[in-house]
This record gives sequence, structure tokens and C-alpha cells, in this order.
Amino acid sequence: MVKQELQKLGLHYINIELGLVETQEKLTNKQKKQLKSNLAVSGLELLDNKKSILIDKIKNTIINMIHYSEEVPKVNYSDFISEKLGYDYTYLSNLFSEVKGITIQHFIIKHKIEKAKELILYDELNLTEISYRLHYSSVAHLSNQFKKITGHSPSYFKKTGKKRSKNLENL
Repeated sequence: MVKQELQKLGLHYINIELGLVETQEKLTNKQKKQLKSNLAVSGLELLDNKKSILIDKIKNTIINMIHYSEEVPKVNYSDFISEKLGYDYTYLSNLFSEVKGITIQHFIIKHKIEKAKELILYDELNLTEISYRLHYSSVAHLSNQFKKITGHSPSYFKKTGKKRSKNLENL
């Protein structure tokens, strides 16, 4: 999709990978505006600000780490993010908080709880296994954060989640 939009505008690209496009020529403001508009129609967003790009990389790193990796990180999250992006964690943390209005830690917790909810509903792992997979020190720690974010205990969520899915099956 991105290639097509670049070609429509007569732009030549050197490299296209997820979240990054390198063009041969410098884009004019008019070209940037048109590309941004064309990409928005397809649900894509053009980020031309270095801070926005870095924030997007932080978010993608966290989402991939929590939602798409089966492996528990060997280092703590701050070291993992810092190593992955090649920046000092304090810099990344301050930038993220400044731009997003929440800390990286809170963003991580929210995504860990979303993943926990998903795993609870799949009903393939018990809470101990879920807490280990999501890098919690204990089930109690997971349960406390779960309740803080959702307002409910994991067991209550599991019970009501099953009821909801059965009701949906009956529709």
C-alpha cells in the first residue's frame, strides 16, 4: 500500500519496512501532506517527527514483547527496551511520559493485563502459568495489578468472561 502511494506521487524509495520508509528524494511539504492524506484513507499514519517515530518504536517494542513473544525476557523491561532501541532508558522514559502522558511502566502494565485477560479467556493456562509468562513475581502481584486496572479479580473476570462467550454462542 505504501509503495503504491509513493508511486502515485512519483516518489522513489530506497527501503520500506514496517514503520519506516526511506526515499531517494527529499519530500516537499505538498508531497508530505498528500502522502499523509492518502495513507490516512487506508488507515495508516505518516510520522515525520523524530520524537513521534521513537514513541511509535517504543510502543511497538512493548506490544511485540508482551503480545507476540512466547519467551520471557532474560533482562528487565527497561534494559530490554533500551537495548532494542539503542537509547538510554531514562531518555526514552522521559520522552514517552512527556508525549503520551503516561509512563512506559504504566503502558507495559496495561498491555500485560490485556494479555492476561486474553490468556484467561483461552483457558489453556492457570494463573501461575500466566503470571510466569507475563514476567510477574507471583500470582498475587498479577492479581493486584489486574484488579487495579480492571476493577475485578482474575477469577471474577474468568467467570464473567465465560458467561459472555456462552451468551454470544447462543445468538
